[in-house]
Amino acid sequence: MSPVRVDAVPAQHGPGPAGGGSVWDVDAVILLVEDDAGDALLVEEMLADGELDSALTWCRTLAEARAFLAGCRTPCCVLLDLHLPDAVGVDAVTTLVESAPDAAVVVLTGTAEADTGLAAVATGAQDYLVKGRLDPQVLGRSVRYALQRKQVERAAGALRANRLMAQENARLERGLLPVPLLRDGGFEAVARYEPGRAHGLLSGDFYDVVQTSDGTVHAVIGDVSGHGAAEAALGVCLRVAWRTAVLCGTDRLEQVRVLEEILVAERSDPHLFATLTSLSFPPGGDRVDVVRAGHPGLLLRSGTSVSWSEPDPGLALGVLPGTGRWTVSELALPAGGRIVLFTDGLFEGRTGPRTRLGEDGLLALARRNGSLGARPFVDTLVAEASRAAAPYGGLADDVAVLHLGWARGGAW
Repeated sequence: MSPVRVDAVPAQHGPGPAGGGSVWDVDAVILLVEDDAGDALLVEEMLADGELDSALTWCRTLAEARAFLAGCRTPCCVLLDLHLPDAVGVDAVTTLVESAPDAAVVVLTGTAEADTGLAAVATGAQDYLVKGRLDPQVLGRSVRYALQRKQVERAAGALRANRLMAQENARLERGLLPVPLLRDGGFEAVARYEPGRAHGLLSGDFYDVVQTSDGTVHAVIGDVSGHGAAEAALGVCLRVAWRTAVLCGTDRLEQVRVLEEILVAERSDPHLFATLTSLSFPPGGDRVDVVRAGHPGLLLRSGTSVSWSEPDPGLALGVLPGTGRWTVSELALPAGGRIVLFTDGLFEGRTGPRTRLGEDGLLALARRNGSLGARPFVDTLVAEASRAAAPYGGLADDVAVLHLGWARGGAW
């Protein structure tokens, strides 16, 4: 038998506190699940005589009720009898709550079933009523309170979920945005990370800075393709693996090969890849060794001048696993020279309907601000790139920036 819709007769009340009707008005569907026609008529009459202005839908079996709830898009309070042809006792409550978790449930019990009613509430119902003690006011109040309890329950669940998400994001942030491991104040590392507006949370960009016992400062910046928690977790994995390899004294090119093996083993999508640039600053401050794997070029700062550098490129990790050919390039550093690394989100923002900032635009922006110190320089790059993209949706991709250089002419 298909569900039967019965329009409850609205009770006549004077205007409420705001002049808009009774304080008991309920904008919800009431679903009665009851196989006894006499009891169903009784509930219908009580709703008509009570303070609820709401339509009643009647189903004779739990299966009919579940089918109705599957297509219901409005708040619903279910008046559930515990003796149905296809479900008996608290099992009916369990089944209904599992199939329609957003519905408020009021259980209808017999006079001698108070314990069963309490068990039903413990199972997931919001309230229970004894059929022999029903009256319009009790029924209306129970429906109203059940709907409010369900609303509070859902809000509390959403709050818990948001807190768990915040905790998870904090863990990802600690993994993606590490504290540089520097042994003294002889080297300056300034970092900035901005999540893209497309997802608003940290994603697959990562970086790290580590100084080994011989005084060499190692740095990496990378970008895992895609957006989301899985990509962020993979970025954390690659960063931790890189730091471990550096501290273990692994060869520069072997580090990249190991990272590719890890990416291939851990990625959920065979098309996922990662780009990175790895640097080593030996003591002395006159050079930096660079390994690139599909990553953009870098900015070289000398005094107030800024230039773009493209050390030898290499294949991005995971594109053709096992076939990558990477090399170590030596880049001369002028006295007081600084290196600025970044991910492509910094220059890929739209600045017009068909234009992007691009590498040339980023270089021009950097040159206009070449007199700034490390932190203001980084912040200005991000701010002006964001401002240029703002009329066209903002920076869609994540942005990571590293500003690196010796603070005392390479002494250690």
